[in-house]
Amino acid sequence: MSVAPSSAAAPGSAPAAITVSGQVVEGVESGCLLLRAPDKTYLLIGGDRAVLQVGKQVTVTGRPTPDLMSTCQQGTPFQVSSVQGG
Repeated sequence: MSVAPSSAAAPGSAPAAITVSGQVVEGVESGCLLLRAPDKTYLLIGGDRAVLQVGKQVTVTGRPTPDLMSTCQQGTPFQVSSVQGG
């Protein structure tokens, strides 16, 4: 797994963008996609769904948004800004 911060966040600001690699898996709720990384599971918000396909190994860059409300009820919400792999 690769988790690399791309910038430091100031106190009270949005979390820093990070890059995470793992496998895309289907959530228990319809339409929910998760990224299973070795140490954490992220709920993928946004991103190219043509690349984010169940079973694929991908690398995503974005920001964790743990306070985001979701009907998916799994993983830490992660706002995807870019995705590679598939």
